[in-house]
Amino acid sequence: MNRSDEVEYCNLELRFDRRQIQNLIRDLIQEGYSLYWSENESLFIVSIRTGRKLVKLRFQRIHHRYKIVGDYTIRDEKLSEFMEKMIGDSRGHAVVKRFKDRHVFVENIMFGERIRLVEICGPDQRVLYQKRPAVTAEQMMETFMSTQAEERIEVLRMEVDYALAELHEAIAEEDSVKTKCCKERLNAMRTEMLQLEW
Repeated sequence: MNRSDEVEYCNLELRFDRRQIQNLIRDLIQEGYSLYWSENESLFIVSIRTGRKLVKLRFQRIHHRYKIVGDYTIRDEKLSEFMEKMIGDSRGHAVVKRFKDRHVFVENIMFGERIRLVEICGPDQRVLYQKRPAVTAEQMMETFMSTQAEERIEVLRMEVDYALAELHEAIAEEDSVKTKCCKERLNAMRTEMLQLEW
């Protein structure tokens, strides 16, 4: 992908343990970033200085783990690389929008892997990449034997409810970009649900 002027990360679904957040802080400091962090009972916040901007990564505490919350717009190429490494390492879900000149590249990521890439230029859009769903026999056996699938289905149902509420809000606001994003996210969740329930 070409270097982007700005990258927006939204619909993030990334989960971490405390050690992973501490490693992120260590790596950012080693890269020369000026940062500080704070913590309370519900949030762990890492504030990173990039030029004149301050990017605040918010990690919500869920039991003994953390989930990143919020949408982030980043204009720093190296910090974008850190975000993408976090998405990959945590095998998370995200919608990544890269703004370059007059083009927008929208990348859907599931389980840390790109499943779809769309280029938008004005009213025109074209799909540059679409991953075909492929489930191996081994993956099906693992799913049968694991209770993680049942746990994920429960979480996924709540995520679908939330995404439907977001879609309703986007339609009411007549926000076509947000509506399209919500529909893509719901479609990805539908695919995941079908795979989990198989």
